[in-house]
Amino acid sequence: MTDVVMPQMGESIVEGTLTRWLKKAGDAVVRDEPLFEISTDKVDTEIPAPISGILAEILVTEGNTVAVNSIVARIAAEGAAPAAAPAAAAPAPVAAAPVAAAPVAAAPAVTASVEYAGPLSPLVRKIARENNVDLTKITGTGAGGRITKDDVEGYLKGAAPVAAAPVAAAPIAAAKPAAPVSASPVSAPAVSSPAPTAKTRVEPMSNMRIKIAEHMVMSKRVSAHVTTVHRVDMTKVAKARAKNKDEFAARHGMSLTFLPFVARAAAEALRHFPLVNASIDGNNVIFHNEVNIGIAVALDGGLIVPVIRNADEKNVVGLQRSIVDLAARARARQLKPDEIQGGTFSITNFGSFGSVFATPVINQPQVAILGVGTVEKVAAVVDDGIAIRSQCYLALTFDHRLIDGALGDQFTGKVKSILENWSEEVL
Repeated sequence: MTDVVMPQMGESIVEGTLTRWLKKAGDAVVRDEPLFEISTDKVDTEIPAPISGILAEILVTEGNTVAVNSIVARIAAEGAAPAAAPAAAAPAPVAAAPVAAAPVAAAPAVTASVEYAGPLSPLVRKIARENNVDLTKITGTGAGGRITKDDVEGYLKGAAPVAAAPVAAAPIAAAKPAAPVSASPVSAPAVSSPAPTAKTRVEPMSNMRIKIAEHMVMSKRVSAHVTTVHRVDMTKVAKARAKNKDEFAARHGMSLTFLPFVARAAAEALRHFPLVNASIDGNNVIFHNEVNIGIAVALDGGLIVPVIRNADEKNVVGLQRSIVDLAARARARQLKPDEIQGGTFSITNFGSFGSVFATPVINQPQVAILGVGTVEKVAAVVDDGIAIRSQCYLALTFDHRLIDGALGDQFTGKVKSILENWSEEVL
């Protein structure tokens, strides 16, 4: 029997939410076949089966958040027929519950909430269990039809008068407060609730959004953020790109952008200034022997930073291919856990959305991140004359606990110098 665990999707990740099972207990699985989906602050992705065999047990239901390395399922090896027994035995505790709960007649509703097929947050599942809610009767209003806390509470408000009346009728009638009590749930929600909802819409944040928020706040709390901005003349890079972009597209089937040029320059500068490629552990400085550059990729409702390993060993072509590949698989939720770990430095290209410059937040546990603004043609003074030049702004945010302003400017100046004096052949 092989344990299937919640993977570590990044150094700072301590937990993940299992959003959907792609197989059910008793199904045959093939090694590397998608088994379940998870959501963290860094990625929503599919996790493959570690071996081929039979999915014998599912230990974590959809919508539950568990710590990394927690066992979420077990797979019986191929040919091990008896291993299917745990899957058959697993429902036993659920089947036993109706015997004990039969006098109350609540078991069927609880079972329905537990066996609901869609993704649920732990809070929604908890409310459903405590109130014996059959989730199959609720239409979700969240993203992708997800059932939210408001959906469940709204259902409970609507169902409350019917469910509570038989139990509460006798004591209420004896004390004669029946009319005021029954009038309250009818009149108050009907009159007051539409007013605020007409002006606002409440929707819970996704698990990824919550985790991103926690990670960003943690980074600002841990690191002393300072940002330095340098204006860079990208004219030589722009000419090299224009010269090669058609042949590059024909040969490699993708566009040639400015980002791999910046990544190439940053990788070389990191070799000259290893402190910028370091990290902090307590009072110790960890110098990394590899230059692993994370590239921020925007997703629907989130952000992920897949890593280009040994980026200093790649040329512009290799870097562009890595960027396109990682971005495409990030958006298709096909990244592997080790592809978002081990980054030593990050680059975020907010210029792709037209931003001139910004002040990016450090991706912990790194100590610096480079932001790239949009490249645009501007009038500039060159040799006491006015010329049209391609320019952009580079914004380096660094951790002042380890990097001082002089070093931050020296590093960014090195990147600037490489780009302004570009001479490396692209193809």
